[in-house]
Amino acid sequence: MKTRKFAVALATFASAALLAACGTVSSTNSSAQGAAIGDTFKIGYNLELSGAVSSYGQNEEKGANLAVKEINAAGGIGGKQIEVITKDNKSETAEAATVATSLASEGANIVIGPATSGAAAASIPALTSAGVPMITPSGTQTNLVVNDKGEVQDYFFRATFTDGYQGQVMAKYATENLSAKKVVLYYDNSSDYGKGVAEAFKKAYAGEIVSEITFASGDKDFQAALTKLKDAEFDAIVMPGYYNETGTIVKQARGLGITQPVLGSDGFDSPQFTELATASAATNVYYLSGYVTSASDKAKAFSEAYKKEYNEEPNMFAALAYDAVYMAAKAAEGAADSKALKDNLAALKDFEGVTGTMSVDAEHNVVKSVYIVGLTDGEQTSVDTISAE
Repeated sequence: MKTRKFAVALATFASAALLAACGTVSSTNSSAQGAAIGDTFKIGYNLELSGAVSSYGQNEEKGANLAVKEINAAGGIGGKQIEVITKDNKSETAEAATVATSLASEGANIVIGPATSGAAAASIPALTSAGVPMITPSGTQTNLVVNDKGEVQDYFFRATFTDGYQGQVMAKYATENLSAKKVVLYYDNSSDYGKGVAEAFKKAYAGEIVSEITFASGDKDFQAALTKLKDAEFDAIVMPGYYNETGTIVKQARGLGITQPVLGSDGFDSPQFTELATASAATNVYYLSGYVTSASDKAKAFSEAYKKEYNEEPNMFAALAYDAVYMAAKAAEGAADSKALKDNLAALKDFEGVTGTMSVDAEHNVVKSVYIVGLTDGEQTSVDTISAE
């Protein structure tokens, strides 16, 4: 497998330019009592353990549980063991908000999750009101950190890069690595995630978008749209979306003889993508990821521990949740309650995770590298490491 590293200069996108604001949630709550850290350090999981994107939540639960097991075996945090409160948001936005309220009421000092942007956004109000910070391992929507007044959400953090960043990287990669002067933009129009990445791509891409097509969550038949593309002239298909639909789209596209490269967002990063696409069709496919095993010795050690624990390879979602727990544990050092924990998270710098070295910036995003994985016959055959200049 070939591994390459290069840097790209990325423009900064204003959050409001990409998506509608998060609503009228107050970004701070000075009157919130927060949750005192007692005899144990309580971590709540608000994860998609069932429902449409359960693959993400289930992998994140495994990664988070592995981190908890390791930390507790090493003596805990300042001698205190981690206690986990696990709840399933069923891949539903409304349920995620309910779960957030429940976790706060049960004394969680911090919440890991949800995995998706919509569910993460729905969880912010309850946790802000309670004074409990949350770390979404994989919620990438750019404006989650800013409310409608342009204020940073004090209690929201993430372990991954944003949709805006993804769109910019995809535009650079399409142009400079795939030599794509003309592309088809085929994206999920039913999610803020798909729309956000697509909008950022359109702003950053200097080539021609010959066709812009959308799909929606739950769609199964893409033959009509793909048939129209069969004889079109283009160099690549850019496809922001989740594995549920994109795997099937790739399978049907290859079945129609469409062989151009497919460039996807990090929503491709699930074993089920290749299962849906089939291995033979998952060729000349590239997608963004927050984790690759070959990135560092720390990543390799995590991979070995994960395989020993679960008898399977970890993916990006497991790795991001693993890092999120370790971020929480680091921030908990010396903290008496969840509000102090929030302040420590905001000041986190040069944290060495399995997904890379990261620092929390002024908008509570993490500054870190991103990887683009290339697939041939469903197997990783290349990795490009991209960092911002």
